Amino acid sequence: MPQDKTSYDVIITGGGPAGLSAGIYTARARLSTLLIERLAIGGQIATAEQVDNYPGFPDGIGGFELGQLMHQQATKYGLQTVTADVTSIKPAEKDITVNTTADDYTARAVIIAGGSKRQKLGVPGEEEFTGRGVSYCATCDAAFFREKPVAVVGGGDAAITEAIHLTKFASKVTVIHRRNELRATRILQEIAFAQPNMEFSWDSTVEAIEGESFVERLSLNNVRTGEKSTLVVSGVFISIGFQPDTGFLKGVVPMDANGLIITNERMETGIPGIYAAGDIRQNSARQAITAAGDGATAAIYAQKYLTEQA
Repeated sequence: MPQDKTSYDVIITGGGPAGLSAGIYTARARLSTLLIERLAIGGQIATAEQVDNYPGFPDGIGGFELGQLMHQQATKYGLQTVTADVTSIKPAEKDITVNTTADDYTARAVIIAGGSKRQKLGVPGEEEFTGRGVSYCATCDAAFFREKPVAVVGGGDAAITEAIHLTKFASKVTVIHRRNELRATRILQEIAFAQPNMEFSWDSTVEAIEGESFVERLSLNNVRTGEKSTLVVSGVFISIGFQPDTGFLKGVVPMDANGLIITNERMETGIPGIYAAGDIRQNSARQAITAAGDGATAAIYAQKYLTEQA
């Protein structure tokens, strides 16, 4: 077993459910394991106010708490954690090098579980007003908009969950969706439609985010009629999906046209010793429970790989 502080049996990139689940399995297998996470432990789930569909919690559990519990479970078995950005992964015949903003590490196997980052609208004003009315996390920023009108852009589970959360703070929440019906699950739709301070702007897209020093209004376009309108808001929460955080992996592992890592059912990437799990891989269901399953699967086959290489 490697003995120095930068060399491990397994390195896991990403501290969400996939990475934490993998860490539990590899650490329990007595493989020296390092988990590298650039932000908060728990990944995207850490920003969820309430998780109601993770088995074992009939009353639900806060996303941050769930991530902390999973991390606590893994560290109990010896998982080590470092906060850093992964800048590159370089496979070699024997060891795989993982370069980060903290240090360079090597491992005999690597599990990539870095997940995704929020997709941006790409409209005028978005970058300018980020942190000044433009947000990508209602759980983080809702309290700044007490008794103020806000908008949520998107119609999926994440967007509607954010909108529901915002109704507890904002005076009015307007959901802007480019279609004429939501994509969110029925239970979330039922909750959303029951909120007295939630409205919907159907068949609409945001063309610009405007204001002086802070967000003041949105320029909207009706995709069916072409009609232009203005929506007065103090903030806008953008939740239109995610893009895989795989830019640093170009040319390292096989990826599809969307930047998602291609794996088989064993989470193998086709590069010996490198696995991928969770939202970052092609055909992921993008759920905490499936990500955790991916992580466990990757860890099990990484352990078998290391045993065969010994």
